[in-house]
Amino acid sequence: MTIQIAVKVPDDLLGEVDRLVEQGAFESRSQAIRSGLESVVANRRRGELDRRYRDAFARVPETEAELSDAARQATEAIREEPWERWW
Repeated sequence: MTIQIAVKVPDDLLGEVDRLVEQGAFESRSQAIRSGLESVVANRRRGELDRRYRDAFARVPETEAELSDAARQATEAIREEPWERWW
């Protein structure tokens, strides 16, 4: 289901939207506005997930043993990589 809403937009912003529509980036003003709103919502969701992830790590940080093991595994992975000589 979709609902039509009225939105006031400054002339210069509407001009930019119209330019994008003329260039073929969007089929219509409505599609451009919808796309913009979807981007804002998606960015907010990602930001919230980032905050939750950060907060979880702050509550339960890695131990020294976990950090040491991660560094060891990274070093081993790099050492085992079949590097090509570029010089």
